[in-house]
Order: sequence, then C-alpha cells, then structure tokens
Amino acid sequence: MKLHFMGVRRVPPVPSPVLIEVYEILRRRDYTVTEDIVEERLQRPDELIPSADFYLLKSHTELARAMAGILHLQGARILNPYLSCSAVQSKIITARLLRHANIPIPKSWVTGNLRLAADLLNEHPVIVKPHTGHRGAGIHYCETAADLAQVPVTDTPMIIQEWIEGPGIDLKVYVAGDEVHGVRKPFSTASFSVPGMSGPIDAKVREIAVKVGKVCGLGLYGLDIIESEQGPFVVDVNYFPGYKGVPDAAGMIADYIDAYVQGLVTLTPPRL
Repeated sequence: MKLHFMGVRRVPPVPSPVLIEVYEILRRRDYTVTEDIVEERLQRPDELIPSADFYLLKSHTELARAMAGILHLQGARILNPYLSCSAVQSKIITARLLRHANIPIPKSWVTGNLRLAADLLNEHPVIVKPHTGHRGAGIHYCETAADLAQVPVTDTPMIIQEWIEGPGIDLKVYVAGDEVHGVRKPFSTASFSVPGMSGPIDAKVREIAVKVGKVCGLGLYGLDIIESEQGPFVVDVNYFPGYKGVPDAAGMIADYIDAYVQGLVTLTPPRL
C-alpha cells in the first residue's frame, strides 16, 4: 500500500527527524512511503488525480490544502480528513466549534475594522492574530487603542481574542488517537522550532485534549493551552503538528497511521 505525505517546508530547512523515523517504521511494515512539498513542484491542478492509496496532510499552506481538496473531491483517503483540516485551519471556525462543545477558550471577536475593538480594552487586553496563522506569526498583544492602531492593515481576516493571563510557559499538548502528551516551553516567535520539556498533564487537560479531537474530527493534532488561575484555556489547535519533545513520537504517529489506514479507527469531520 502506498502512503504519500504532503510535506511542509521546515524552518530551518532540514528533514524532520520524527518524520524520517515514522517513514522507516511504516516501511518496515511493508508500506511504500513517498513525500513531496507542493511548493517545490510544478503541477497541473486541472489534471491532478490520486496516485497513492492514502495521503497524509502535513502541510498547513493554502496551496497544499487546495491540492488536498482536489484529491478529496475525487474520493482520496486523507489523514487528517480534508474537511477537518480545512475547518481547524481557520481560528474563526475553530472558536465556534470549541465554544459549541463547551471547551474552555478565550472570548473571540472578528471585524474588518480593528478600531471597533477599542472598547474591549476597557475590560482586558486582547490578542490579534491572522485567522489562518501558524507558528506564532503575525500575533499582536494590545492593551490600548494605540496598540490596535499599530496592527498592520491586511486583507487576511484577523481574529481578536481575550488575553488570558498565564504563567509565561506555554503548554503544548500533542495527541495521536488516545495518546496524549504535554510539552512545556516559554513562548517566543521561534518557540515552534525548539523541543521544549516533556512533562505530566492533569486529568482535566487530557479530557479537554481528547474532546478537541472528537469535536474537530482529528486524530493527529496538537493544541496550545494556557494554564491560568481560572483553569486551562485552549488558545490554538493544529492538525499534524511536529511533536517536538514527545518521547517516542515517531512510534506513536506510525501506530496511529497504521491503525487508521487499516480501518481500526475512524474520524468524523466536524459539524455544529
């Protein structure tokens, strides 16, 4: 059986050690494994047809999702499901999905005119970020109307979220099916590229993490959690993250892919 990974350009541009090990494990289980990065190929989308038995959507770029969409419309099997990936890539849609499921998230707003958000600052600071942002890019912390005015004007929709005070350490939760692992590290614009420190998570965080997967229709995913004095808040969800810092991440990922391909586990795309 042929498995094709729709890969992502890495920063720095070196192969992912976790994925390399995943490929090796799957090949030992008699899978044929291939990978490409759509941005590094010249392709005909109008002639694209499925050529693999199964696709693994690792990339979060618009081009990769568009190509996955073409494959999906032709009945290709994709993990995570294309519709799930498309939904959670939008932080606007994800906010509604999680709120509907009573998962703790910051209060959220959207507008095409950030000046309309100035009154929110009378209650608390806010975070402004692109609704399809990734790796912490384009995030702005705003305490005053002047801060809002400094946010660059863009055609990309922005989501505004209530600022949740935390300990200064982000909790990254990585999930593969029923396997849930926590990694903690200080937030920075480059924190996505460092492993962090694996550590225990409490039962409440684990419950939230598993519920997020069911609500969003994901099997390989991660979430960012702020551990506040009021309890844990989910501030971001990502499909097929890097799993940096997770012990035996490759084995965990390979086992889930194997089980999913064999039909031992299934996923249902999200709906309200």
